[in-house]
Amino acid sequence: MEHLSQSFHDLVVHAGYLGLFVVMFLGNMGAPAGTEFVMPAAGALASQGHLPTIGALPAWILVGIVGTVAEVCGATALYAVGYYGGVPVLERYGKYIGFKHSAMEKVHGFYARFGTITVFWCRFIPFVRGVASFPAGISRMQKRYFISYTALGSAIFCFGLAYLGNMAGNNIDAILGALHKATLAIVIGVAVLAVAAVVVMRLRKVKAPADRS
Repeated sequence: MEHLSQSFHDLVVHAGYLGLFVVMFLGNMGAPAGTEFVMPAAGALASQGHLPTIGALPAWILVGIVGTVAEVCGATALYAVGYYGGVPVLERYGKYIGFKHSAMEKVHGFYARFGTITVFWCRFIPFVRGVASFPAGISRMQKRYFISYTALGSAIFCFGLAYLGNMAGNNIDAILGALHKATLAIVIGVAVLAVAAVVVMRLRKVKAPADRS
């Protein structure tokens, strides 16, 4: 995994903005690109003059623009996979992995109620951000809301990390080390919350029949 992440970083170094676009696009299609590390690294490359400016626009701004556009494109592509192909596949084969039609209805219900805010906040959760567009597509979330909130979250994410990398400059290794620790803490926190949510739901199911009796 670390070797793959280094390969993505090297692609940005050697291919510039085009490489950045490809990496951020793939990262939002589920590839383990480590987008939360690629963006500040690209910002640092911009501050060091490895990425060119265009007119009066600073290079880190261009990094933010390219990253945001690539994220929206990649996320929309994965959303389309879920929207047009995910439902038929899950309807036909979901039973083999324990995914029943009732679960599909729950997914639809959840995104109908919390979809926009979920799509937005998933933009800031490592690993989850790369695959969150697929269930949004499966739930048939309205395209205009999906694209709008994805674009907003992606812009904050990309421009924020690009600026951080630009400010860090040659000290980017220290910043990336801190980001690694923060990413691990966030992932552990999300995992704990997910397990807690599952436990609470199961306890409620057990308690419901007891209350009726």
